[in-house]
This record gives sequence, structure tokens and C-alpha cells, in this order.
Amino acid sequence: MTTRKGRPLGKGYVHVYTGNSKGKTTAALGLAFRAMGRGMKTYFGQFMKGQYYGELEAARMSSPYITIEQYGKDTFIHVQDPPNEEDVRMARNGLEKARKALLSGEYSIVVFDEVITAPHFHLISLEEMLESIKMKPDGVELVFTGRYAPQALMDAADLVTEMKEIKHYADKGIFARDGIEC
Repeated sequence: MTTRKGRPLGKGYVHVYTGNSKGKTTAALGLAFRAMGRGMKTYFGQFMKGQYYGELEAARMSSPYITIEQYGKDTFIHVQDPPNEEDVRMARNGLEKARKALLSGEYSIVVFDEVITAPHFHLISLEEMLESIKMKPDGVELVFTGRYAPQALMDAADLVTEMKEIKHYADKGIFARDGIEC
């Protein structure tokens, strides 16, 4: 794949955005908007997300450059052993769709948003994430976001960024606000 200026992406790299602070999805969206400015398309698969977020509307405005699909319910997932069957089904369906986008030749960037957290909830495995890296074609940037990145995933990536919380207003009881966190 090439940009609008005709410069090839080359092999394409694997990014990991992890950590316990906010900003992982936002960093991936920033990459997608930068790519859009160069005429490149991004596929954004959101694991474990089914709620309405402001980025969904922004993606609609950015069509056809940014495509976002959600693979989750509109509620939070809680760790269960065994996990909820519907959550597993949705994550597996998402994995299939994200991999299809990865191999389609249509997108310069493919984001597996919150996929790093999915093994923590027993929805997909680390091995499946590593297999996705192995199947990545040249010329495609692959981005994984989420908390709890295992060392094996970070070792397989070309770029790892950790979002580290220093201070957060949630500690004062201020939670998700429209247009800022959701």
C-alpha cells in the first residue's frame, strides 16, 4: 500500500498501546486520523465495546477512511470463570472480522482495540493475537490496544507505548464525560 504522496509503507509495523491510564484508543484514533490525511484507510475493530462513544460518530464523519466495528455488549464485562458465552462469541466473531480486514488489502492500518484485555477475561488467547501478527501482510500497520499486555506480545511488537497514570480526576469521583472519555 502507498500513501497519497506515493511513498510505500514498506513492511508495516506492529504497535502495542498498553497501560492502566486513558489514552490507548485515543492514540490509535490519532494514528487513523493522521493516515486519513494521507488518503489511507483504517479498520478499527473494538473488542468488548458495544457502548456508544463519540469516536463512533467521528468515524461516520470520516467515512470512507475510517471504519469502526464493535464486538461487544453495551455493558461492562466482569471476570468470570468460565466467561459468559455471549461475550466469547462476540470476541471470536470480532477476531474473525478483524483478521479478514487485516488480509483484505483494503486497509493501511488495522486496529484491534482493547484486544490486549480480552485474554484477561478469557475471551481470546495470547496465542491468537500472536497468530494475527504472523498473518499480517507487508504494507499494513497492525495496532493492538488494551491493558495487561503480556511480555510475549510486547516482544513480538515493533513499537510499545505504555500509558501510565500519574493523576486522574476519577479518584475525586469524576467519571466518564461525553466528548472527553466517551
